[in-house]
Amino acid sequence: WPQRHGGCPWWPRGVCAGTLNGLSVTGDAQHQYQTLHKMYNNCEIVMGNLEIVLIDHTQDLSFLQTIREVTGYILIAMNVFAALPLQNLRVIRGTQFYEDKFALFVLLNYNPNTTHALRQLGLNQLTEILAGGVYIEKNAQLCHVDTVEWRDIMRDPRLEPLVRDNGRACPPCHESCAGHCWGPGPEDCQKLTKTICAPQCNGRCFGRAPNECCHEECAGGCTGPLRTHCFACRHFNDSGSCVPLCPQPLIYNKLTFQLEPNPDTKYQYGGVCVRQCPHNFVVDQSSCVRACPNDKMEVEKNGLKICEPCAGLCPKACEGTGAGSKYQTVDSSNIDTFINCTKILGNLDFLITGLEGDPWRNISALDPEKLNVFRTVREITGYLNIQSWPKHMHNFSVFSNLETIGGRSLYNRGFSLLIMKNENVTSLGLRSLREVSAGRVYITENRRLCFLHTVHWAALSRSRADLDIRNNRPRSKCRAWGKVCDPLCSAEGCWGPGPGQCLSCRFYSRRGVPPCQPRRALRDPREFSQGGECTECHPECERIDGGATCNGSGADTCTRCAHYRDGPHCVERCPDGVLGERGPIYKFPDGSRECRPCHENCTRGCAGGRGHRGERDGRGLGGRAPTLIAVMVVGAVFLSCSLVLLALLYWRGKKIQKKRAMRRYLERGEPLDPSEKANKVLARIFKESELKRLKVLGSGVFGTVHKGIWIPDGDSIKIPVSIKVIQGWSGQQSFHHMLAIGSLDHSYIVRLLGICPGPQLQLVTQLLPLGSLLDYVRKNRGAISPQLLLNWCVQVAKGMYYLEEHRMVHRNLAARNVLLKSPSQAQVADFGIADLLYPDDKKYFYNELKTPIKWMALESIHFGKYAHQSDVWSYGVTLWEMMTFGAEPYAGIRLAEVPDLLEKGERLSQPQICTIDVYMVMVKCWMIDENIRPTFKELANEFTRMARDPPRYLVIKVSPPKTPPGPPRTPPNPPETLTQDSPSPHLVTKVSPPNPPKPLPNPPKSPKSPIPVPHPNQESGAAPPGEPPLSEKELDEVETLELEEEEEEEEEEELDGTFGLAPGLGPQRPRGSCARVRPPGAGGGLGMSPRCPCRVPAGASSRVPAMSPRCQLPCPHVPVVSPRPHDVPSCPLGVPAMSPQCQPPCPRDVPTMSPRRPLGVPAMSPRFQPRHVPVVSPPCPRDVPMVPAPLSPRVPVLSPRCQLRCPPRVPVLSPRCQLRVPPVSPRAVPSVPAPSVSPRVPPQSPSLLSAPAGYIPMNQPGLGCARQVPGAGGVWGV
Repeated sequence: WPQRHGGCPWWPRGVCAGTLNGLSVTGDAQHQYQTLHKMYNNCEIVMGNLEIVLIDHTQDLSFLQTIREVTGYILIAMNVFAALPLQNLRVIRGTQFYEDKFALFVLLNYNPNTTHALRQLGLNQLTEILAGGVYIEKNAQLCHVDTVEWRDIMRDPRLEPLVRDNGRACPPCHESCAGHCWGPGPEDCQKLTKTICAPQCNGRCFGRAPNECCHEECAGGCTGPLRTHCFACRHFNDSGSCVPLCPQPLIYNKLTFQLEPNPDTKYQYGGVCVRQCPHNFVVDQSSCVRACPNDKMEVEKNGLKICEPCAGLCPKACEGTGAGSKYQTVDSSNIDTFINCTKILGNLDFLITGLEGDPWRNISALDPEKLNVFRTVREITGYLNIQSWPKHMHNFSVFSNLETIGGRSLYNRGFSLLIMKNENVTSLGLRSLREVSAGRVYITENRRLCFLHTVHWAALSRSRADLDIRNNRPRSKCRAWGKVCDPLCSAEGCWGPGPGQCLSCRFYSRRGVPPCQPRRALRDPREFSQGGECTECHPECERIDGGATCNGSGADTCTRCAHYRDGPHCVERCPDGVLGERGPIYKFPDGSRECRPCHENCTRGCAGGRGHRGERDGRGLGGRAPTLIAVMVVGAVFLSCSLVLLALLYWRGKKIQKKRAMRRYLERGEPLDPSEKANKVLARIFKESELKRLKVLGSGVFGTVHKGIWIPDGDSIKIPVSIKVIQGWSGQQSFHHMLAIGSLDHSYIVRLLGICPGPQLQLVTQLLPLGSLLDYVRKNRGAISPQLLLNWCVQVAKGMYYLEEHRMVHRNLAARNVLLKSPSQAQVADFGIADLLYPDDKKYFYNELKTPIKWMALESIHFGKYAHQSDVWSYGVTLWEMMTFGAEPYAGIRLAEVPDLLEKGERLSQPQICTIDVYMVMVKCWMIDENIRPTFKELANEFTRMARDPPRYLVIKVSPPKTPPGPPRTPPNPPETLTQDSPSPHLVTKVSPPNPPKPLPNPPKSPKSPIPVPHPNQESGAAPPGEPPLSEKELDEVETLELEEEEEEEEEEELDGTFGLAPGLGPQRPRGSCARVRPPGAGGGLGMSPRCPCRVPAGASSRVPAMSPRCQLPCPHVPVVSPRPHDVPSCPLGVPAMSPQCQPPCPRDVPTMSPRRPLGVPAMSPRFQPRHVPVVSPPCPRDVPMVPAPLSPRVPVLSPRCQLRCPPRVPVLSPRCQLRVPPVSPRAVPSVPAPSVSPRVPPQSPSLLSAPAGYIPMNQPGLGCARQVPGAGGVWGV
């Protein structure tokens, strides 16, 4: 058949039908194989389901390798062949599901008594399942089904593949397959076309780049971006091009305003567009179907079988009664078989045994109302025999639609119409009967029957009429009783009383009841006369009383339209997307309800004739009646009041006019690109004469910002704007950047109004009087709430996410470049250095000497590499500026030293108002590995969640805390002044070099920065000034004593079996003082540092821990890197300040760091750290070495496996590297042999096979055991 239609290369060589048998089979295994071979040999597209069941291992299934597509499901069950030869199958459409949910079902393909079984699916080319899920279970030797990335194949992401209980002893994938394969060889690698795609791709792709996306109509992958490069089509294949619909049979002609036949129409046959349907199919609208639906019937027009809507009921043939039938008469047992019958194949007999019942045959009497089923009968091929009729029915009106009595079979002596012995019948009522094809008419012994003498019987018979009409009511008596035809009937007679029973009308006829009307009916304004018949006007004609509604039956003959007029035709609605010669046609109704075409630039309809949404005329000024003046007021007062009122009206009118003009100029844009290519640029091009600069608002490394006004040409209005002058712009290249910037329009982005080219490029934006976010937080520190801060975080993240979606890299994000449109709305500004990241560029490399180093990511500083991930780093610094109310990051640090500090792992310290949750978001933004940093979408979602409960994440203290009574503390050494060469107080050292640095000379004091800092020798493991430093052996002994003391306390708690007060928290051992000394003015941070719990305020309970949100007070006397609380008399030497011995419990009304905590257990106690919560730091960056250990691959940065510039086998938090105690756990195992750490840690040896409960062995000498958090991928301590 395809060869008869052109033999196109895109047409499949073989289209075969599928099956719907499920697991049931017919015949033996050999018969099953022969049936399979006969159905699918040389088949490429299976129109239905592919079911392969009970096939033996000896059968050759190579004929299946030609199949490329299955429209239904695939069932592979109870087979024992080794491999499935469907290596060319690309798409499973899933139009039908197995068990209502699966498109691929593989089950029980093995023989438990032999070694024969299915070992490999081999669906190497399968890349898409359009609908339905995957079920592969209980295939004992089936391999490489777990290594397939089914989510890349299934289109619906909500479905989960069910793959279980299959082969276990399977070889691994080839090393070139990256873990996803259909078999062990390199040729069995799975081809991923979905999960590897760039975010810009809506469907599948043929590469990882943003410009390597498949067309949205492709299915199963592609070789290029066009619709002609698809492996398979998602909807239909039109001559090798994938389209959503085949060319429709009707197209809209804009000249005649009518739908006309499309000469290029094609029909949908499966997933292919064809010019003609197969010979055994019929056309239903634009599709090839096997049979017409119930409300349509098959007709043949111009040699084409089509389905047309039935005029009323669709033809239905039913078997009749009498000779040759199983029914002898119509009765109660068979009356329902005649429902909706239009043609009776045979005869109809109405006998007394059918109407009144037959006791011998146990048939009840017939309900007379059920005889109405015969109102649908239009033809009887045999005869009509009525010898009995219900007494209350006086005519045979149930056959009012009967048109033909065929007479193919005749009753008795050749009768085709026989009516006898019906004494209550007064008229026949066969008003539609037009032909009695053969046979005689016999009507007798109906004593009250009239009107039959008026019927012209000869006109009803094709042959010579043979009538036998006698013993009925005489004609004279019928006239005496008034049983005559209606005056509107013609001389041909009638079937009963009234104009509805006329054989033909004397004057005019109407469709419907009654069919005949007198001459005055021509004056009915809703009808017109045509050929002696009164015809109703078109439904779209508006009814006119007292005049003619129409002059014809068409929609173009109406006097007025009821809805709209499209050309000469009245229509219910204007064309909206109707297919035309050159594509969809859209029109809109104007004020006179005429359909007008939309502008050619409109692609999805319009509301007006212009190509953009123009401003409509606004509501005019309403009249203001002057205030009534008292009668006694003199005329002068009245005049003065009138003048004032007029002045107010004039002033208000000018203000409204100015406001409208500003809105018109600000919202209306002009295309920047003079080409005809469509663009969404909202900006305009200004003349230099239209702009006037007033004063300088600020300047940066890339330009100067001026406050100015814009005076449009030909108008006197002055619009305040912000003008940025770009230095050193690069002509056409910068102009293309401006095109990209001008297309940005978002609530949290400062929109570009236009550009002014010239010697200096000027960017014009709307003036925001509140200024930058940096100045606002500095001036209004006491009026900013946590809710407002978190809202700004969300808005800036959403604005940057919008830039990321439009492939725009900001490269200069900072609090100074975030402007406030209102106190509650922030907008990202300063696109002077933003560059467009085109689809074929992953990153943009920029070489510029003047760059904001302190806001830049490390890769941007070293390599000049900018991407969206580098903007995430700048976003974290912007957050820090907001949370510190405008503090300068890395204050006092020279720009040349910033990269070295970042490489050492130092970051900005935790702001005073932030909890650890907010600070950890900042830390994630400052990860060395750019791929680990969160995206702007994730940041927006995270801060949106925090904004629902702001006090939980931000704690803003309005007034300074009161100092508890007691002698003042003094630092061990006099403070030194922080100069430009000194470490910044905003830095929190996360990682330091292996060896302690040499002492720095005392720098000269600067009057501008009198910030005391700790002594430089006070590093990890070093004693305070004035005390001799401890040796390494003494440090190890101190750590061992600490651990042993804590182990003994924990064992005592376990023996007690209670969760009461932790050891050391009773009256005999008061704890809770501040553990370290921090230099005054060093950022004013809260005591959120893991080693820095603060004092409990004077008015607080003594049972409130320092880490509680109610006890987070500034720690002005705590050094940053002090290893031990030397100045705390209440904590013994060597005991960490965060241990239960120095941490009072929290009262019931004070929130803690975890939702569930036994009463009396400190929040940071090791007994209360939930094991399913990972450590607060993110996973190790890629460039950070890890100590090999059998731990989870997702290890936090601060765990012993993550080594930042520390010697191998030395934990980061050991005395040799930095701090001796992990931030969130009082347990610290030094890098000494295991027996000296704790008696609970077994000695390390090669033969070590197990470890104590809750610990795992570390196969490195001197590391002991580490506690692992189940399911969290992290380690609490060493």
